[in-house]
Amino acid sequence: MTEPEKPSGSSSAPQASGPAPAPAVMPATTQPRSARIRLVSSILFGGVALAGVLIVLYAWQLPPFSSPIESTENAQIRGQTTMIGPQLSGYVYEVPVQDFQWVKQGDLLVRIDDRIYQQRLDQGLAQLGIQKASLDNNLQQRRSAEATIVQRQAAVVNAQAQSDKAAADLRRNQALVTDGSVSKSELDVTRAADAQARAALAEAKASLEISRQDLQTVIVNRGSLEASVKNAEAAIELARIDLSNTRITAPRDGQLGQIGTRLGAYVNAGAQLMALVPRPRWIVANMKETQMANVRLGQPVSFTVDALENRKMRGRVQRISPAAGSEFSLLPADNATGNFVKIAQRIPVRITVDNDQDEVDRLRPGMSVVISIDTSQDGPVPPDPVDGTVDQGK
Repeated sequence: MTEPEKPSGSSSAPQASGPAPAPAVMPATTQPRSARIRLVSSILFGGVALAGVLIVLYAWQLPPFSSPIESTENAQIRGQTTMIGPQLSGYVYEVPVQDFQWVKQGDLLVRIDDRIYQQRLDQGLAQLGIQKASLDNNLQQRRSAEATIVQRQAAVVNAQAQSDKAAADLRRNQALVTDGSVSKSELDVTRAADAQARAALAEAKASLEISRQDLQTVIVNRGSLEASVKNAEAAIELARIDLSNTRITAPRDGQLGQIGTRLGAYVNAGAQLMALVPRPRWIVANMKETQMANVRLGQPVSFTVDALENRKMRGRVQRISPAAGSEFSLLPADNATGNFVKIAQRIPVRITVDNDQDEVDRLRPGMSVVISIDTSQDGPVPPDPVDGTVDQGK
């Protein structure tokens, strides 16, 4: 049988044979280890703080991370979108185009019923014929009036001769009546003949003056008839313009938007039938005023297009707006108040797009882009974009 264990607390029992345990050794001190921890923590905190400051400086492009590149997301592609509408009212007779179709300058877009306008043109042509006939008749009247004047002038000459003869007869009879060669009755007849001849002369002169006034009336009336002819010609030209306006054609090469009218619809003058977007494209970037210090005309620009999977393209600064965008708003801001908050204004910048790039024809007005202007480089100011030949296959 095993012996029962002795209580552990008994001191009188001798220890079993074996080496004696080593005495416990206390550390000299913990101060050097704590100092190292504090040093490492301080270095880490300083590094994090310095990294945060550097990140903020880089994000705000402040020294020492200042960059010559000025960027903004507030930019869109623009184009010369033209709204097509009629200049007169009528029923739509033909619509030979479709939505989003490419067209060339002069292609027929819409034709309005032209029967009324054709009749107005025919009516104007008839009225012009009447006025020209009246003008030709006036020429005949003038010739007749001139001939009448010649006739009346001859009558005046004849009346003058008769008056001179009657006056001479009267003088002779007055000389002969004293010696009794001519009786008083014959003298009275001579006096009456002289008075009659003078009256006939006055009548002939008056008739001549009437003929001259008639000629002047014909001449003045001719001016009125010539004005009537010009008025009729102007009416014909207006009728022709109205007739030509029944054919609405493309003013230039481009791509159509959605067609807003259909066959048989009644349209009013000025109604928007469709939109035409020509080929030229450019970008309008609204830069902050704090970014405009080094922006100059001709500087190179790179931009990415959201709709083309951020495809990178290039262009150049062409123009800078003469005023901030807020100056052109419908209701300009009024800062003359007690509470004023300074807000960075936006300056529109027009940027041309280089045409010698792939997929440049896929750009559409209204697309969002992100532009970056390299203010460290200069270059020539690009000219205005020119509309090229429309490719029907694109």
